[in-house]
Amino acid sequence: MKRKFNPKTLVALVISVLLIASMAVFALASDGEAATAKMIDCSSCEGVGYTSVCENCEGTNIACADCSTAANVCGDCSGSGQVEAPSRFYSSIWSLLPPVIAIALALITKEVYSSLFIGIVVGGLLYAEGNLVGTITHVFSDGFVANIADSYNMGIIIFLVVLGAMVSMMNKAGGSAAFGRWAKKHIKSRVGAQLATIVFGCMIFIDDYFNCLTVGSVMRPVTDSHKVSRAKLAYLIDATAAPVCIIAPVSSWAAAVAGFVAEEEVSGFQLFLSAIPYNFYALLTIVMMVAITFMKFDYGKMRIHEQNAMNGDLFTSDAESFADSTDDSNVNPKGKVIDLIIPVVLLIIACVIGLIYSGGFFDSTSGAYHNVIEAFSSADASVGLLYGSFITLIITIGYFMIRRVITFKDCMDSVPEGFKAMVPAIMILACAWTLKAMTDSLGAKAFIAGIVESTAGSFANFLPAVIFLIAVGLSFATGTSWGTFGILIPLVLSVFPYSSGPISIIAISACMAGAVCGDHCSPISDTTIMASAGSQSNHLNHVSTQLPYAFTVAGVSFVTYIIAGFVQKAYIALPIGILLMLGTLFIIKAMSKKKA
Repeated sequence: MKRKFNPKTLVALVISVLLIASMAVFALASDGEAATAKMIDCSSCEGVGYTSVCENCEGTNIACADCSTAANVCGDCSGSGQVEAPSRFYSSIWSLLPPVIAIALALITKEVYSSLFIGIVVGGLLYAEGNLVGTITHVFSDGFVANIADSYNMGIIIFLVVLGAMVSMMNKAGGSAAFGRWAKKHIKSRVGAQLATIVFGCMIFIDDYFNCLTVGSVMRPVTDSHKVSRAKLAYLIDATAAPVCIIAPVSSWAAAVAGFVAEEEVSGFQLFLSAIPYNFYALLTIVMMVAITFMKFDYGKMRIHEQNAMNGDLFTSDAESFADSTDDSNVNPKGKVIDLIIPVVLLIIACVIGLIYSGGFFDSTSGAYHNVIEAFSSADASVGLLYGSFITLIITIGYFMIRRVITFKDCMDSVPEGFKAMVPAIMILACAWTLKAMTDSLGAKAFIAGIVESTAGSFANFLPAVIFLIAVGLSFATGTSWGTFGILIPLVLSVFPYSSGPISIIAISACMAGAVCGDHCSPISDTTIMASAGSQSNHLNHVSTQLPYAFTVAGVSFVTYIIAGFVQKAYIALPIGILLMLGTLFIIKAMSKKKA
């Protein structure tokens, strides 16, 4: 079937090309001007000018003779504390242009790969100030090659491939089909299928990557049998990934947040626990999922997808890309439910052990030795999930060989098939990582940090709401919630240290909630991409159907943070937020009925 030409696609691409060309011309023309180079704080000495603390004045007297010795002077900035910025666009509003262009194009053209690549090229042009050779070098050498070769990113890629191989193997063994048959008997309705997905998603709280792919592979047969659209499944997976992990004390996210806190008065983990009741976006997202499931209504583009699903079309569009996922013609008759349950349980156990192993739980020389909390705080998700998934793959092959449900050749054939299934997700991840590298090189984080520092002090009671919005914007534009934590948590604690009382905890929770919200909405977020991969849904369908839901929760969360900034009591603000959430949904349902 030929694809219809969409004039919006051509218009958007032409505008993008003209925009890129105009920026290049502007940058090249600026080369002839006598412009003063932009100076920024030296990263080596953090703007101090000295690399070590003077024993005489403890680094407080810049005129101290001992501090002026060559041994203490920073070599990168020659003691000035300032270095020339890599680009004149560094730490300016222009640094946000690449992700804005990429996201806007993706939503307009429905072409995610080309949109991300254009955003990357725009970032390269800005960084190189229009220089063609510099742009190519920055985009490919500093961008794609450097990010794909990064050990953490490569670990995630291998984890995806291994998980894809396991899903393919379980399908060949008939475990997924057997679970689907069991679910048809025990889960009687669409409401039950959605609630089961929510509950299972909340149970897999260890890591968002693991959550997306595991919940998707297990629950897909169940939701398919009850005619729940793949877009709705993707939303339920995504909404039980990061939003659940950010309120789970034993998770890779808790470890990440704890690692960004450098307060003497309180540990990072204690601060994380204190912030959970104020994490309104995460808590209200769970409320919303359960509410719309019981209320049996949808709105926005999700409503169209759900109506189509009930008529037999689970995908609405791009169904041909996922034809294999709905092919039941070669179901293995030997398969049993246990052939799905045992590999999934093994995967959970192995990944937990892998995470605490990477955090030093079994290392007698580590501070996390036999300390689960410390081990999770120090865990490397890339390493832990890779170890856990690979060990599970080996055991699962042995298990299926003993059960004689599939042959060794079938097991080995599952590896390239699993890799093939994960190629779209890996391609999007590679582009998303490279786009993030472009925004980082342009100083987007420093630009946002400057906004926070200049506005935070003037709005003490409104600070949580302001921080929430800034975190949403930064996380949405960069596609990373952890990067947002790293920028904003230290800034918030510098403005409102833990000793300042509840407002500090509320502001920290607003930072975490906003980061998760932006991550949840962003089409270039790792978690959003993996939710699409886990549900085997078209990525842009997932993004466009999820946005109205995420924005609804974000709006209610924003109002709740304003209330929390004044009352500063979780037991008052949270119930008000829940009532506002439910009231908003009832109003939307009533409006939807009028339009129908």
